[in-house]
Amino acid sequence: MKAAVVGLGYVGLPVAAALAEAGVRVLGIDIDAAKVASVNGGRSPLSGREPGLDALLAKHGGKRLTATGDFAECGSADAVLIAVETPIDEETRDPDYRALRSALRSVGAALKRGALVSIESTVAPGTMRRVVKPLLERASGMRTPRDFSLVHTPERLTAGKLLHNLYNVARVVGGDDARSLRKAENLYSRILKADIHTTDLLTAEIVKTAENAYWDVQLGLANEFALIAEDYGVDAYEVQRLVNTCPRRDLLYPGAGVGGHCIPKDPWLLLSGLGSFKPSLIPAAREVNDFMPERMATLTEDALREGGRRLAGARVAVLGFAYKENTDDARNSPAIRLIRILRGRGADVRIHDPFVKRQHGFAVQRKLPDVLKGADAAVLVTAHDGYRKADWKALGRGMRRRVFVDGRRLWPTPPKGWVYRGIGRGQF
Repeated sequence: MKAAVVGLGYVGLPVAAALAEAGVRVLGIDIDAAKVASVNGGRSPLSGREPGLDALLAKHGGKRLTATGDFAECGSADAVLIAVETPIDEETRDPDYRALRSALRSVGAALKRGALVSIESTVAPGTMRRVVKPLLERASGMRTPRDFSLVHTPERLTAGKLLHNLYNVARVVGGDDARSLRKAENLYSRILKADIHTTDLLTAEIVKTAENAYWDVQLGLANEFALIAEDYGVDAYEVQRLVNTCPRRDLLYPGAGVGGHCIPKDPWLLLSGLGSFKPSLIPAAREVNDFMPERMATLTEDALREGGRRLAGARVAVLGFAYKENTDDARNSPAIRLIRILRGRGADVRIHDPFVKRQHGFAVQRKLPDVLKGADAAVLVTAHDGYRKADWKALGRGMRRRVFVDGRRLWPTPPKGWVYRGIGRGQF
């Protein structure tokens, strides 16, 4: 069997590597020449910690798994998996399917008769019928399900656990017809140790966007409780611990904000095609989660004031640019909004992250002592292990002021001599 995987990012790369390990000949397709070269050289283009992924790429990269930027080569594939980004417009919150449409046109032009096409990208309900199916049919000159098979198999991956989730988390497959579902089950059963649940296309679209909206609402509740705790002057983390001693309660941890490719935009994808119903809970959770970087900026301003410094003109070290600890995934990171707010209020912002290599418009540095030297405040957004293990007594000596703003409860008890503020930390 031969499979083509379009998009060698956080979704497509582990799928391609896992299929190669399962004995499938895999062609990875990506417009990023650096990713193509990295995969063909047996190296991962991801710099975060992804257990097992480096070993699979070293074993199969350039051998059973090859990469190219030429879509025409997918014409020999029995299955084509599309895993490109599907963001939303920041202003209108409407789906932005430019990458998906481009991939569909290119795949359709080369698609062979009888092949299976699986859309792993998350899409708004109705997209498979209104966008994906018509585009593939026009580009290929064929019809589904007569000439090729079509399914929606939305990914359930998370940075830092890509292979673990791929192997062990159940998958939902929405099919255009029974034969398409059988082909998809045959393909994905080669790599999954978990269950495969089959359904129709629209239900699969709703399931994926609903599960991320659910998580966003839970995070929004935790963050709102943290803001309430701050107002009352108590520790939100102690509240969270005690709430969870009650049966059927599982309150999440609050934090500096919600990031990643999925959570900030999938709730809007879920709501984008609604008719007369006007939801309130899901947008409210989005509003709370989007507010958290602003709260971090206010805490920074308050802490600096206590330390005898105004925010305007202060040097602020933002620690953690990735949205999730020990990964290089900076997509929709709350650090981005926080940095823009701090700069908008006149701060001189320096950025540190041990994993993020580059980010358009932001200079990310790797040496923590250099970033903290002369800083008036350290503001923690992402709890990378390196920050937990750091010698803060020594690092503090290099700072102009020992001010720490904690977005992830790095310090359960602030050390003496520091001005400290933290999300959900009312008093000590």
